[in-house]
Amino acid sequence: MWRRSFSSSAATAAAALKHKKWDALIIGGGHNGLTAAAYLARGGLSVAVLERRHIIGGAAVTEDIIPGFKFSRCSYLQSLLRPSIIKELDLSKHGLKLLKRSPSSFTPCLDGRYLLLGPDKDLNHSEISKFSRKDAEAYPRYESKLENYCKFMDLVLDSPPPESLQHKSSLNEQLKNKIQNSVFWASCLRQASSLGQKDMVDFMDLLLSPASKVLNNWFESDILKATLATDAVIGSTASVHTAGSGYVLLHHVMGETDGDRGIWSHVEGGMGSISKAIGNAAMEAGAQVITNVEVSQLLVDNSSTVYGVILADGTEVHSSVVLSNATPYRTFVELVPDNVLPDDFVRAIKNSDYSSATTKINVAVDKLPQFRSCKLDHPHFGPQHVGTIHIGSESMEEIHSASQDAVNGVPSRRPIMEMTIPSVLDKTISPPGKHVINLFVQYTPYKPLDGDWQDHDYRESFAQKCFTLIDEYAPGFSTSVIGYDMLTPPDLEREIGLKGGNIFHGAMGLDSLFLMRPVKRWSNYKTPLRGLYLCGSGAHPGGGVMGAPGRNAAQLVLQDNRKTT
Repeated sequence: MWRRSFSSSAATAAAALKHKKWDALIIGGGHNGLTAAAYLARGGLSVAVLERRHIIGGAAVTEDIIPGFKFSRCSYLQSLLRPSIIKELDLSKHGLKLLKRSPSSFTPCLDGRYLLLGPDKDLNHSEISKFSRKDAEAYPRYESKLENYCKFMDLVLDSPPPESLQHKSSLNEQLKNKIQNSVFWASCLRQASSLGQKDMVDFMDLLLSPASKVLNNWFESDILKATLATDAVIGSTASVHTAGSGYVLLHHVMGETDGDRGIWSHVEGGMGSISKAIGNAAMEAGAQVITNVEVSQLLVDNSSTVYGVILADGTEVHSSVVLSNATPYRTFVELVPDNVLPDDFVRAIKNSDYSSATTKINVAVDKLPQFRSCKLDHPHFGPQHVGTIHIGSESMEEIHSASQDAVNGVPSRRPIMEMTIPSVLDKTISPPGKHVINLFVQYTPYKPLDGDWQDHDYRESFAQKCFTLIDEYAPGFSTSVIGYDMLTPPDLEREIGLKGGNIFHGAMGLDSLFLMRPVKRWSNYKTPLRGLYLCGSGAHPGGGVMGAPGRNAAQLVLQDNRKTT
């Protein structure tokens, strides 16, 4: 649907690619690749984005799978997109419109109770008090504490890691690198000192502990802990008891919408509208964005310098630099010719964790689900429909049990689901009276021992299991389903290009972040091959519709370009 924004056909544009040497080629038109393209083009470079699919956006995409319904097919909520990108690229001018959610979450219980949470502090206190007055008093302190930690994280997210120089360099470059790294670490120390030692120790405890330990130390009610714990395992194979899962609780308050910290929003027109807006900004600056063009290999000379790409049809396209928005595995194992990269680097890339237990089900329904625990009198939709609806997670032990099924090789018997209904706020994505429902489902192993995701009956059985579980909370949901689209881990790998189906381009464990992302000694978007940069979620600061890897990588390329001109 976004192809209309391109000025020429893919075939014509692809033919024109080979008739010039580009300053920069970008492999993949996901939101990070488009972000990099926008900044590079604004910096005066000639840029071409090469997208394998018929549509830009990667995992941040809107697609018409069922006639009349527009699905955010993979990613489905916005909050992490860096404010600097929204402002610098003037994305509102390019059509980006964010729809704030309030309340932001709804957790129904089978016993007839429910919990609503959101930006309204009085609502939160009233709702949590139904389960625990002590937790209602503690909750504002919990959010405040996490918000303070996020201020520390902002510095890290918006900056390249303070990596050592990897290639031979002049004495002047070495000195400049040491100064830049010292400035970064000094800024971190200032942030740490502003927190104070007690808060820094608490911060380290959050980073290293299981989410269950953190939440048990703060709260006593199962439903509140379970609602918050889903943030800690989203998109991963981890349990709430996995060490290091605590830091992902920061997602509860990380990011913002229109300056409001921790507010997650829908995007009018679906998540593809983010990619479209960034793509429009890139093209306005002069970048070419070409779909239906697949890169099959990188061109590397005898001095280990990348000088372009080979397309699937054999066409060679030359450039001064190449930025890859593909996963690290796809980039270094599949696109780089054999015996070019150092063996230890290739081993580290191959041994990175690309596992996934995530399935996305996009559902078209003919009516809103009616939850038996929350029969509020609203003619069209109520507060229970606006935020993220947590299905099957009334306690942390339920989440843990679901994860253990996947550890044992089978999909969760009672899947953990995050349901969102963007069409209650966005009237552009479904016919009147009908709705779009996103189901983010865990846990589903890549290769289940009890069946095969390519088997139609097996897939159908799992989808019906999810719908039947929703029926327990919202009777009649199954009968409202008009049709659905399901992306299991192998589907995400095949269609979107996500190795192992991992939505973050690689696990977001503490051993795979910051100076270790994608691997040690190569965290600053550069690679062992001169002229090749990584600009996707496999680079710092990682996954989510953030744009930071693309922006940071582009700024580094522009900096390197100034050195050589």
